[in-house]
Amino acid sequence: MAKINSLIMLQYIDVLLKHGNYTKAAQNLYISQSYLTQTIKKIENELGIEIINRQTTPLQLTEAGKVYYQYLASLVDKQEQFRKRINKYTDPNYTVIQIGVLPSLGTYLLPLFLPEFMQKYPNIKIELHEFIPKNSEEKTENNTLDFFIGQNPETISQNLVSHICGKHCYYALIPESSKLYQKDRLMVECNHSFMKNLLKEKLILTSHGSAIRQQIEYLIQKYKIKPNIILESSNIFTLVELAKKGLGVTFIPESVNICKKPNDEDYNLLPLPLELISLSYFIAYSANKTLSFAEKELINLFISSFG
Repeated sequence: MAKINSLIMLQYIDVLLKHGNYTKAAQNLYISQSYLTQTIKKIENELGIEIINRQTTPLQLTEAGKVYYQYLASLVDKQEQFRKRINKYTDPNYTVIQIGVLPSLGTYLLPLFLPEFMQKYPNIKIELHEFIPKNSEEKTENNTLDFFIGQNPETISQNLVSHICGKHCYYALIPESSKLYQKDRLMVECNHSFMKNLLKEKLILTSHGSAIRQQIEYLIQKYKIKPNIILESSNIFTLVELAKKGLGVTFIPESVNICKKPNDEDYNLLPLPLELISLSYFIAYSANKTLSFAEKELINLFISSFG
């Protein structure tokens, strides 16, 4: 049997885990079931471990299989990075700009400037990497990424150069289940006592380390509150939907578009005063990076998109 490369092996395992059995996986891959079974078994024999737990339905990875899967994924990532880097030497017209951005932030920010840039520079390929901010920061610092787009640049590495755009506000989403909910109103006003009571409600917040969480923790410390945090998520859209179902109060940047659905409970939106809490958007790059003319234009378009 010919040696299987890491990308194909990763695809085999992905499809097998998706369908949970060899028959459907083989059909989806357009190979025979016996070939797929033999390929997996051959790798297991070579490694001296079981990759697939055959005692479960649907099929799952063993603990050792998870390690092997991560190894394959890292190989594929390195191969892709190598291909991208070598292309600029084999093809003088090949230009790629790699941007790291949080998905929820990209949804709001990228449409403001990226279409115009791509129209001006149709031969430049843009690659988006939707990492968590910490990963984007590290990859930009070591020049794996060209740019890192984020919010609240105060804590980013000093090895990055950042361009900051204005101050923008946060909203608190207060569900009908909260005792602070005000009937027949969408927007409500904030004052000191209301804010203090709001932070005592059941809270559903973004994960530790996120820009939003850092801001909310500042408020919690400022008002000397012992918070009742019942749930955390790295996905702001998940928190919004759960808050709209009455699970708890959450805090969201104005960049997040909130749409009321038929089955949603009623809720209030509380704009938080800019002097109390605010966010700034930024685009950053490595301090040792030499910017091309097009990259400078990308930065200018980002900045000008905020007026």
